[in-house]
Amino acid sequence: MKKKIFILTLIFAIFTCSCVYGYSDVKQSDWFYDNVTKMSDMGYLAGYEDGTFRPSGIITKAELVSVAGRVSGLIPSAGQTSHWAAPMLQAALNSGFYDWDEVPPTGETYDEPISRQLAIKIIMKAFLPDKTGDYNQVSGKVRDFSQLDGRYYDTVIAAYSNGVVFGDDNGNLNPKSNLTRAEACAIIMRAADMKGDTKPYEPTPIPKPVKTRKGGVSENGALHVDGTQLVNERGEAVVLHGMSSHGLQWFGNFASENAIGETADYGANLFRCAMYTSEGGYISNPSVKDTLINAVDSAIRQDMYVIIDWHILSDGDPMTYADKAEEFFAEMAERYGDNPAVLYEICNEPNGDISWDENVKPYTERIIPVIRAHSNGIILVGSPTWSQDLHEAAKNPIEAENIMYTCHFYAGTHTDWLRQRIADCGLPVFVSEWGTSAADGNGGVYLDEAKKWIDFMNEYGISWANWSLCDKNESSAALVSGADVDDGISEDELSDSGKFVFGNF
Repeated sequence: MKKKIFILTLIFAIFTCSCVYGYSDVKQSDWFYDNVTKMSDMGYLAGYEDGTFRPSGIITKAELVSVAGRVSGLIPSAGQTSHWAAPMLQAALNSGFYDWDEVPPTGETYDEPISRQLAIKIIMKAFLPDKTGDYNQVSGKVRDFSQLDGRYYDTVIAAYSNGVVFGDDNGNLNPKSNLTRAEACAIIMRAADMKGDTKPYEPTPIPKPVKTRKGGVSENGALHVDGTQLVNERGEAVVLHGMSSHGLQWFGNFASENAIGETADYGANLFRCAMYTSEGGYISNPSVKDTLINAVDSAIRQDMYVIIDWHILSDGDPMTYADKAEEFFAEMAERYGDNPAVLYEICNEPNGDISWDENVKPYTERIIPVIRAHSNGIILVGSPTWSQDLHEAAKNPIEAENIMYTCHFYAGTHTDWLRQRIADCGLPVFVSEWGTSAADGNGGVYLDEAKKWIDFMNEYGISWANWSLCDKNESSAALVSGADVDDGISEDELSDSGKFVFGNF
């Protein structure tokens, strides 16, 4: 227990101690004195409770990545474990400082010593990713170059060529040996000084850890479209199943982290955040965006994919608020960047006196570039007649990558004819909204017809989100009236529709 406290003190004492000078085992004559005192002065590390720094102690993966991340200005992300360093290590993994297999985000190797070659890679990626070196020169000068694993050639060669690391008295780098705390400080500060603009450390809030889910983001990574199929980062077909919220302005309590997490516990790997534009939604009440962001962040922490849904309905022409949509999606895409969890649904259900060619496609040609300025994530596009006119979109499809076309159905209203339209359209289709009821949310529930739809979507590998996770007094609601999601979702709190849908995740 005492050892754990010491480790935490080394990394986190800056939060409670403003004076970090006077280590009893760091003398002005030591070769590492300047680096250690400079890093302490800037708030990047502090000593043990007994006043020592222990410069010859072996540094762990968690400690090195945490210090390097702080010095480089990395912002912590939601980690996948409760380990104290998980947020910074997740951010480093997301930023490409190292690969998944080198320091798995599941945390089992966080407290193991780090090899020199991996430490050098992380430091170079953090501070000097564009630096290079000459293979022939370095391999000729470093006596134990043959011990270096091939995946570390580029970063070690760059570090050696640019004076970030040096060989020992015998000309060896000892790439697979452990790294001491003093050595780590020296290498980090050399790289940081070469980069320039090093600033004192300012702590940031630590996000909650991510839960690893079967079929979730940690398993499948960034999604893209291959032909008509949604595939994962390895090019394997993937299907998402989950729930849509109801309007966040009315039922935001059912888009809380607990509600989303409970849905994931039943097997869902997708959550859709329905932010209405009209009807008391974003246009008249911009604060609903905060509810959406909280829901998106909650889904990400649950290792789920999440749809940001610009939920036009009564404002049937997407061009009506196109300017607002540009502003909104610019902000969302910049906020989430290439976070692999996030999908963008840019027009929920175009309807009324509009057409694909004159209204919907011109709207997409405005919004898609706004998102693409920051993200290559999946973009979901609706079509006229409440996202059912796939045949019209198929005649004049969008010229862009990672686009899918949404189809919305309700089992009591839309039957074989719409299934056939999907089968015939030749487009990548994503069912971002469907219900077991009639189209008005009531009637039924039509479980026989819903089962036909489930079988059809399974056959074609179509992802879906069911409408809706709330306790509204309508048959499409997944929860019975008065359901309390704060203490979990019991089977008794699921409506007939909810039991059917949750049983098909």
